Amino acid sequence: MMLTTENRTLITVITEGAIEEALLRDLDKLGVRGYTVSDARGRGSRGLRDAAWGEAANIRIEVICPRILAESILKHIQARYYANYAMVAFLQEVEILRPEKF
Repeated sequence: MMLTTENRTLITVITEGAIEEALLRDLDKLGVRGYTVSDARGRGSRGLRDAAWGEAANIRIEVICPRILAESILKHIQARYYANYAMVAFLQEVEILRPEKF
């Protein structure tokens, strides 16, 4: 059986848990159809972050979508959040099954 995939873009945002609700509202307004949110921990320029610390924790948000939407998300979060919150975001090209979901 031949496997048929389509290309999409995965945008990953790792940021402070305190802005989760606002960021998810923004994603909805931008037209995101779905996302995954998980706890994240690690160390970066703003020090050690532990997922067990409630609002001081980091979260990881992942969205698979068309490239143009991923770029719109990046522009929005850069303009609205980058100056005031610990945040990193990156894009990856991915191959998916069931493209109607994305």
